[in-house]
Amino acid sequence: MSLLTADKKVQVEINNEKTKPVSNKNKVYDTKDLNLWYGETHALKDINLAINEKEVTAIIGPSGCGKSTYIKTLNRMVELVPTVKTTGTITYKGKNILDRSFKVEDLRTHVGMVFQKPNPFPKSIYENVAYGPKIHGIKNKKVLDEIVEKSLRGASIWDEVKDRLNENAYGLSGGQQQRLCIARCLAIEPNVILMDEPTSALDPKSTLRIEELVQELKKDYSIIIVTHNMQQAARISDKTAFFLNGEVVEFDDTDRIFTKPSDQRTEDYISGRFG
Repeated sequence: MSLLTADKKVQVEINNEKTKPVSNKNKVYDTKDLNLWYGETHALKDINLAINEKEVTAIIGPSGCGKSTYIKTLNRMVELVPTVKTTGTITYKGKNILDRSFKVEDLRTHVGMVFQKPNPFPKSIYENVAYGPKIHGIKNKKVLDEIVEKSLRGASIWDEVKDRLNENAYGLSGGQQQRLCIARCLAIEPNVILMDEPTSALDPKSTLRIEELVQELKKDYSIIIVTHNMQQAARISDKTAFFLNGEVVEFDDTDRIFTKPSDQRTEDYISGRFG
């Protein structure tokens, strides 16, 4: 026999509801009703995504589904394509970055990007990292030295390059070059780091180093990573968005996406039935 009256049962359920974990994360990006066209091609369709601060958000989906296009709207790099047209809003910390009054230069001081293939400048390791701060007006050698060391440490590569800072960055391995590019990104002290398949050109050992680095960086940065590697998304991300044909099919906690997706298309994709 139950010792609880109906009223007490209701009260217990309410109390239990209140004890469930509540996210206290702030949104860094909030995308609402975003549509994007390349000429006549409708590449992104009614995208609605809220991305939290200091989390890793993975974007997965087959080739041509809009993953890279979406991530390039977050720093407005997509505007480099002359035929692009967008509707909807993307707010970064409450301000609509698609509004023409929002200066793209200001946005990119807050949002760094790491690309699919390592792309160091044909300069020394030191100058690669110091480049961004110099562009932003920092000329003091002591300050630049501190930024370079801090950024290289942040990218877990300082110990490997501290005695060769004046050597050309092209002399580094592929994995080291990618971590150098991450250090170059950190040097401008962004709030957000966008990563477009940052390990696809790397060997397994270098990939593991980058994944470990991402886990460390999320303590201080919001990270959005596009990846074809579903195992990678499952390993390193807090949230996962599944894109298909320019739409967000499903967006949820990563554990739920990979263990109990709510859409059959997500289940089909992660189980390898297509993609």
